Amino acid sequence: MSSEMNNPTNDAALRSFVPVSPESHFPIQNLPYGVFRCAHNERSRIGVAIGEFVLDVTALEDRGFFDQTVLGGRRVFDGSSLNAFLASGHTAWSEVRAVISRLLRDDEPRLRDDAGLRDSVLIPMGRVEMRMPVAIGDYTDFYSSREHATNVGTMFRGKDNALMPNYLWVPVGYHGRASSVVLSGTDLHRPVGQSSPDGNAAPPFGPSQAVDFELEMGFFVGPGSELGRPISIEEAREHIFGMVLVNDWSARDIQKWEYVPLGPFLGKNFGTSISPWVVSMEALEPFRCEGPVQEPGPLPYLSIQGNQAIDIGIEVSLRGEGSDGAEVICRSNFRHLYWSMAQQLAHHTVNGCDVRPGDLMASGTISGPTPDSYGSMLELSWGGQKPVTLPGGGERRFLEDGDRVTITGWCQGDGYRVGFGEVTGRILPARR
Repeated sequence: MSSEMNNPTNDAALRSFVPVSPESHFPIQNLPYGVFRCAHNERSRIGVAIGEFVLDVTALEDRGFFDQTVLGGRRVFDGSSLNAFLASGHTAWSEVRAVISRLLRDDEPRLRDDAGLRDSVLIPMGRVEMRMPVAIGDYTDFYSSREHATNVGTMFRGKDNALMPNYLWVPVGYHGRASSVVLSGTDLHRPVGQSSPDGNAAPPFGPSQAVDFELEMGFFVGPGSELGRPISIEEAREHIFGMVLVNDWSARDIQKWEYVPLGPFLGKNFGTSISPWVVSMEALEPFRCEGPVQEPGPLPYLSIQGNQAIDIGIEVSLRGEGSDGAEVICRSNFRHLYWSMAQQLAHHTVNGCDVRPGDLMASGTISGPTPDSYGSMLELSWGGQKPVTLPGGGERRFLEDGDRVTITGWCQGDGYRVGFGEVTGRILPARR
C-alpha cells in the first residue's frame, strides 16, 4: 500500500458535522472538486461536495482560509475552471484538502458553530447548477482494457488476430476532440456519416444504426510539461490531479468503415460525456490495488513497482424512452485495465509531447472478464448478433433514440464510499 494511506484526511473514522449517509458518494473522505453556479448569481464558483451540500471554496479563498498554505494568498479558485488549482501542484492540492477536511470535521467548531459563515458557504445541491469543471485543452482516449481490445479484435479480425502485435508493448491511444467533451446531462443527437458498403457499392450515408456507449474513466493533468521534456514513469503521479467518469459515445458502423488506416474520427468525435465532480487522487489512495500481470514485462520507461490499479466498481444503466425506470446492463471495475494511468502519461510524453493543466486522458472502454462486465453494447450484444434482453422487457443491439445511459461508480470503504456521482446522457434523433 502507498505511504499516503496514513494521510489523516483519508481516515475511515473521520466524520463531518454535515450529515452524510453511508451510501452517499461524498463523505468527508472524498471532497471532490467541481464548478457550480447558483440561480441568483451568474458567476461560476468552485466548490467541494460534502453529502447533499456544496462547500463554496471560492468564498473560503475570499476569506483567506488558504493563505497559510503554500498558495500564500495566491488566488486559484477565482475563476470558471479548476485549471489554476490543477497547475499549482501536489503540495498545494494536499494542503488545501487538509484545510477543507479540518473545517468540515465534526469536532472542529470554526465553521460548525458560526451560523453566518456556515449559511454563506454551505449550499444545498438542489440550489446549484453544475458546470464543466475544467477547461479542456486536449483530450486523448486510450485503449487500455485487454479484455475490450480482445473482444473487439475478435469481432473485427477473428480470434487468432484479436490483439494487434503492439498491444502488450504500448499503451495505444488516439487524439480526441476536446470541443465535443460535454458535461453530464447533455443530450446528443444521433450522428450521421458513411458506413460500410455492401460489396462494391458506394458506402451508404445517413444516421448511424449502431450508436453505442463506452464505459470509461478519465484523469486530468495537473502541472504540465515542457515541449521536448518527457514525464517519467516515476514522476507521473505528481502530474495526475484526479478522475471523472467518462462515456465516450461511439457510432460503430461509422467507426468500422473509417478506422483503417488512421483510427477513430467521426465515429467518436460527436460527443464525450464526463461527470461534474473531480475526485482527487489523494482521496482514491486507500483503494489502490494490484492490476493485471503484464506479460511480457513492459519496456524500462513503462516499468514501475507498487499498486497501480484502483478498486473502483462501476455500473451502467439504460432507460428507454417511456420505460418505468433504468436497468443495470453492465458491472465492471477500473482495476481490470491492463495499462495504468502512470503508464499512459509516461508513454504520452516520452516523445517530448507537452501536456497542459486540464488535459483529459480517458482510459478506453473498461471491460472485465465476464460477459456481464463488458463495457459497451458492441460487446454486450456481440456486434449485434446477440441482442441484450432488458429485465423490464425489450431488447437492444445498439442504442435507440430516446435511450438514456447513466454510468456511476464508487470505491467502497469501511462504512463509507468515495464516489463519483454519475454521468448521464440521452440519444436524440439525428438532425436532418
